[in-house]
Amino acid sequence: MKHFLLHHRHTAEDCAATYAAWNGFVSDLRGTSAMSTCPYRGHEVWWFVDAPDAAAALARLPGYVASRTVAVRVGPVVVP
Repeated sequence: MKHFLLHHRHTAEDCAATYAAWNGFVSDLRGTSAMSTCPYRGHEVWWFVDAPDAAAALARLPGYVASRTVAVRVGPVVVP
């Protein structure tokens, strides 16, 4: 399984719609925590997920959210 950082961006005007997009969407990400700058007016959200590929990682998000999200493959490194 590969590791992905899902990096989502939306505008302040789209914040409510972004969260509303989860209503009725079935995903194991629902009810979990994500890192977000929305409370601080940044309007970005990050999830760390494991998936076989980027498309499968994005499929865990509602379409409205996924269309504004980049799946970045990540992995651990040792910081010297």
